[in-house]
Amino acid sequence: MKTKKFFNSWIVWVMLGVAALLIFLPMLFNPGAARVDTSVGMNQLTSGNVTEARVFDADQRVDLLLRDSLNVDGVDKGKRVSFYYSVARADQVIDAINGAKLNKYTDQPVQNNWFLSMLGVIIPFLLIAGIFWFILARSQGGGSKVMQFGKSKAKLITKDMPQVTFTDVAGADEAVEELHEIKEFLREPAKFQAVGAKIPKGVLLYGPPGTGKTLLAKAVAGEAQVPFYSISGSDFVEMFVGVGASRVRDLFEQAKNNSPAIIFVDEIDAVGRHRGAGIGGGNDEREQTLNQLLVEMDGFDATTNVILIAATNRPDVLDPALLRPGRFDRQIPVEAPDLKGREDILKVHVKGKPVDASVDLNAVAKKTPGYTGADLANVLNEAALLTARSNANLIDDRALDEAIDRVMAGPQKRTRLMDEHERKVTAYHEGGHALVAAAMNQTAPVTKITILPRGRALGYTMVVPESDKYSVTRNELQDQMAYAMGGRVAEEIVFHDPSTGASNDIEKATATARKMVTEYGMSEKVGAVRLSSASGDPMYGQAGSREYSDEMAHLVDTEVRQLIEQAHDDAYWALTTNRHVLDRLALALLERETLNQKEIEEIFSDLVKRDKREVWLSNDQRPVHPEGPVLSPKERAAQSTD
Repeated sequence: MKTKKFFNSWIVWVMLGVAALLIFLPMLFNPGAARVDTSVGMNQLTSGNVTEARVFDADQRVDLLLRDSLNVDGVDKGKRVSFYYSVARADQVIDAINGAKLNKYTDQPVQNNWFLSMLGVIIPFLLIAGIFWFILARSQGGGSKVMQFGKSKAKLITKDMPQVTFTDVAGADEAVEELHEIKEFLREPAKFQAVGAKIPKGVLLYGPPGTGKTLLAKAVAGEAQVPFYSISGSDFVEMFVGVGASRVRDLFEQAKNNSPAIIFVDEIDAVGRHRGAGIGGGNDEREQTLNQLLVEMDGFDATTNVILIAATNRPDVLDPALLRPGRFDRQIPVEAPDLKGREDILKVHVKGKPVDASVDLNAVAKKTPGYTGADLANVLNEAALLTARSNANLIDDRALDEAIDRVMAGPQKRTRLMDEHERKVTAYHEGGHALVAAAMNQTAPVTKITILPRGRALGYTMVVPESDKYSVTRNELQDQMAYAMGGRVAEEIVFHDPSTGASNDIEKATATARKMVTEYGMSEKVGAVRLSSASGDPMYGQAGSREYSDEMAHLVDTEVRQLIEQAHDDAYWALTTNRHVLDRLALALLERETLNQKEIEEIFSDLVKRDKREVWLSNDQRPVHPEGPVLSPKERAAQSTD
């Protein structure tokens, strides 16, 4: 296929023709003459075997017609031969020709051959032009599009292509509902115009990677059955100035000519970032492209029936002019799915895979909090690969559990061998995490502990919440920090020599404590004030700076340290109070290496849990309500029933 495309290019045939001309042109001017050495030619002139001679002064060549065929070293050269001479021997050659008895003698003086002169000018030009054309064609992705670099690269999705519909989308019900309305706008615009409603000009889908933004756009294309132009934000910007703006104009012109239509721009942050202090200022190519995009979106009228759908992971870096009403009228968040959404996504990806009847997808969804649709699809794919690798026929719970572990922490490192002391340190470290998590009141249940190396970790403890949470209290954050410090404290208590294995735990605990002080307002001394540094990208006019004094920074550091020390003390209390449970848990890990939730609950049967924490505010700050907290209707009904 590539060979066929190569020979279909006209520039290839031009270059081949020039090469052939250079090769065969001398043969046209000297047909049938065999070349011989100068000495042989001079001998023929003096021997009287020459009947005709032609002297070409421009080439310093002599063509001879012989009476008898010439034989040189056993090779028959025929009756037509030619030889070349140097300027120093020119007089000798002329004397030999004059002394020979010739029937015909012809001189060819130096003449300006216009054809050869023209070739001497044209051939280098053609070669340079061909090389430039070849480089330009390669940079544009094909010789047939060399002069179309200002045209849009949008891919038109037609009805004949494989279609994705809303039935293929799960876990994003609110986004699907909003996009259903977009589909109706395109199919029945008169219904909305009758009540004075205007069609939205733009829809922005934003959220973390892997949540299904591109899939939602494809579903709109499959449902609406209208021309759907798909392009990436990076396809607008090229090495040539003005190409991005030209492509934006061409894309919107195509969509308007085929309206109703949808334009989908994936990763719009590549072209829609803040204008400002970028390289090149207002003349930056990216800014010109963005300006043209803003103009085209503003140019839509109520009857155009063209909708722009864009997707991005970074809505915070987009230019405010893009986000105002009248451009992106609707901004739809596409977040990680909740428990029910994860179960629905698993049901979609399970189709076509042989799954054992005992597999509970709801249980799998509970084990994967925070997973996106792409993560869940990867889990099921990994489970299918593991099933095929083990020559099994059905995907079972064992394969799914291993797939979850692989997606979360990486593949198990079976070749990594630890000595007995390091295994013991890892067992107490992971046991410390698990025991502190179980002893605290505001942590999720411990579902799995392992000391088998996986990814970059020597072991891990899995703590999975029973339900999705969308806000976290101060007590829960304190318990999470205590759980993070549990491994480090266990090493201190048992071995009196902590290892580097707790570095990531300390990093997480410190990040949580600093957010509690600077963002969440959960420090008595600092108060409910946001002190985070203003974040931004200096390349786009968003320079960040600290917005508080050095004294406040010192106070923040003191409060963060105090929270970490409190978490350390909580973990120390839990581990010293339940030291016998810790030893029992470590011994079980050394024997079995991996413990599931049921085995963990048996070991924790006599665990001493911490009492409920006191209210963290001091008495003079604590708000008092005479009737206590306001009850919800459900709680009020339960109280009246009692």
